[in-house]
Amino acid sequence: MTARLVVLASGNGTNLQAIIDACESKQIDAQVVGVVSDKHEAFALNRAQCHNVETAVVAAKPHETRQQYDARLAQIVSAWQPHIVVLAGFMRVLSNSFLSLYPNQVINIHPALPGELPGTHAIERAFTEFANGIRQETGVMVHFVPDEGVDNGPVIAQQTVRIHAADTLVTLEARMHATEHALVIDALQQLITQQKAPAS
Repeated sequence: MTARLVVLASGNGTNLQAIIDACESKQIDAQVVGVVSDKHEAFALNRAQCHNVETAVVAAKPHETRQQYDARLAQIVSAWQPHIVVLAGFMRVLSNSFLSLYPNQVINIHPALPGELPGTHAIERAFTEFANGIRQETGVMVHFVPDEGVDNGPVIAQQTVRIHAADTLVTLEARMHATEHALVIDALQQLITQQKAPAS
């Protein structure tokens, strides 16, 4: 059984591209069946369309609650019947009303190690701390999203990334993104293998 993936992305979609490439090359036994963004201008949508992947935009409405937004999002996502929902730079915190529909099925990619730098701009913050002599390394993790906590769910895979004296923010970002691309594929491989394993 090929795993059905739905990817949620708000921006450029480089992690989405890595996932699509891994599916098409049979590196993982999966297919991206849908991509959702909360932004009409997200380049991730273009990437999906170039590979004939269905897309949808679920933009926030004025005065809409998180639960109302997530109900609309869930209606779109559920139509694709995903085995795994991947948050790949999706800049909204999902509510339990959405997450409860997909227990142990929603994963997130975060450019920091467990317990460090939750929230946005994690790479920039890590680089600033390095410049101030506070840290020597950062990293990437892929984790489950069981509840409304920010970047703190159970870890599936993680990788440390050293910060070098010659690094600029641009060079660090490039290494971090390359690490993200590889790590999310490793994490998906783990999950797909587990889902196929017969229950003991």
